[in-house]
Amino acid sequence: MSATWSNWAGTVTASPEVLRPRTPEALAEAVRDAGRWGRRVRPVGSGHSFTAIAEPADLQLSLEHLSGVLAADRATGRVRVLAGTPLRVLNQALDLLGLAMPNLGDIDAQTVSGATSTGTHGTGAALPGLSAGIVGLRLVTADGEDRWVDERDPALFAAARVGLGALGVITEIELACVPAYRLRALERPDSLDAVLPRVQELFDAHRHFELYWFPGTRRVQTKANDLVGDDVHEPLAEWRRRLDDEFLSNTLFGAANAVLTRAPRAVLPFNGIAARALTTRSYTAASHEVFCAPRTVRFVECEYAVPRESVADVLTDLVAWVERRREPISFPVEVRVAAPDDLWLSTGYERANAYIAVHQYRRGAFREYFAAFEEIVAAHDGRPHWGKMHALGVEELSRLYPRLDDFRDVRDRLDPDRVFANDYLTRILGA
Repeated sequence: MSATWSNWAGTVTASPEVLRPRTPEALAEAVRDAGRWGRRVRPVGSGHSFTAIAEPADLQLSLEHLSGVLAADRATGRVRVLAGTPLRVLNQALDLLGLAMPNLGDIDAQTVSGATSTGTHGTGAALPGLSAGIVGLRLVTADGEDRWVDERDPALFAAARVGLGALGVITEIELACVPAYRLRALERPDSLDAVLPRVQELFDAHRHFELYWFPGTRRVQTKANDLVGDDVHEPLAEWRRRLDDEFLSNTLFGAANAVLTRAPRAVLPFNGIAARALTTRSYTAASHEVFCAPRTVRFVECEYAVPRESVADVLTDLVAWVERRREPISFPVEVRVAAPDDLWLSTGYERANAYIAVHQYRRGAFREYFAAFEEIVAAHDGRPHWGKMHALGVEELSRLYPRLDDFRDVRDRLDPDRVFANDYLTRILGA
């Protein structure tokens, strides 16, 4: 069946043949058939990547029916889950089991395999990205072979946990989860000049810390999340949640962006008003309820990981560029932190990073802004998030990712005929 497909941001569209296998066995058979007929295959989850990483060349394999928890061991925290399970579904299932993910990003629409395959992370100086929590995965390779991958095959395990869908199709993932926990969220407005000199201290002072800078202002919003006991229940009032998270952050913000697109000179003054309207709030909730928030206003995004110690320099240069150019940037800039890991194509490979993400309303002008940001982070060995927009190719990436050539060797071994290739993978990995 053919259908028009678009990713969430609307930056990529295609009209592939779409298969929706209901079992891992049916998926493996589809891959074998594609290889036999010389067709190229791309798996797709929720389409939440801003790049063309999921763009199908010939055949698209939707994982929508491969969803749900297969097994869970509360004693060890090991949970086996089908690869197409959306994070929001996984979070609810884990909560019922008394378990939780050690860390999450702020969007829970992605599938577990899509999020981990592109190197999705949250924030926390002692916490690596989500892929580091994978202890095993089931991979269907180009010849249709179904293989279990874990630490017994160290090279493939290091490659496949952030595999970009280039090594095969993941059908099942085993995660190392932790006992369910509660967090106290403290969100408050502050000044950039007060926060930036202390940002390293703030990263280390909290289990999770992030900040949002409003372009055209010297104002930020900080978010600090820390553990509290299971008996601490200080929920956010429902009226406040609806006002802040639904009306102000989505309904009103979306309407404002639609208007501001036609009046770009008003964007930065609007940011000043929005930043001054922010107030402090504090509440406690289950971890996934604190991490994840609804996102109905569609945008485009570019995110780079830079060494932790470079974050103030990068943000200072970005602030200076915006002040000089007065570009109409309506979305705040997000700054987070994460611990190093040993996954070959992880942005955190053997490096503690700060993550800086720039966004723009999907109908707004973004190319000059993103290009300027990429030029700034290039001076600090910035590594791009695989699911976010960037302009780098295999030559630049080989310098930034020390194990990229090793990854390419594994790809040559598992997919010599490039059954899983598309134009994006050719650009970043080579032909």
